[in-house]
Amino acid sequence: MSTGMIILLVVVAIIVLIILWVVGTYNSLVTLRNRVKDSWSQIDVQLKRRFDLIPNLVETVKGYTKHESETLENVVKARNTYLSATAPEEQMKADGELTKAVSKLFALAESYPDLKANTNFTELQNELNETENKIAMSRQFYNDVVMQYNNKVEIVPSNIVASMFKFKKEAFFEANETEKQNVQVKF
Repeated sequence: MSTGMIILLVVVAIIVLIILWVVGTYNSLVTLRNRVKDSWSQIDVQLKRRFDLIPNLVETVKGYTKHESETLENVVKARNTYLSATAPEEQMKADGELTKAVSKLFALAESYPDLKANTNFTELQNELNETENKIAMSRQFYNDVVMQYNNKVEIVPSNIVASMFKFKKEAFFEANETEKQNVQVKF
C-alpha cells in the first residue's frame, strides 16, 4: 500500500468519525429537547388536575365564606390567566399567581373551623395538596432536564453541533418574587 493510499484511508476514517460524532450529538440534542418538552407537558398535566379541583374547592368555600369573595375571585382569575397563557414562560408566571392565590385560600380556610371540619373541603384540600406536591416534583424534574439540555447546548464540543442546527437554551422554571413571600391573610 502506498503512502498516498494510507493518508486517504486515514482522512476518510477521520471524516466518517466526525460525521458519526455529529449525528450522535445531534440525536442526543433532539432527545434532550424532547425530554424538556415532555417534562413541561407533565407539569401541564398536574396543573390541569389542579384546575379541575379548584372550582369544586371554591364552591365549597363559598358556602362558608360569603364575605371573602375577593380571595375566591383571585383564585378564579389566576386560574383563567393560566388557561389563556400560551408560551411556557407565560404559563410559569401565571402558575405562580395561581399558587399564591391557592395559598391564600388555604390560609383563609384556617379562620373557619366549620369549613375545616367539612369532609368535602378536607378531601378537596388533600387532593389539591397532593397535586401541589406532584407539581413541585414535576417542576424539579423539568429543571433537571433543562439543565442537562442547556449543558449539552453550551458545552464544547457539542455546542458546535447545537449552533449549526440552531438549538437554543430553554428557560428554567423559577419562582417569581411574589411566590417567595409569605402568604398573609388579613381580616
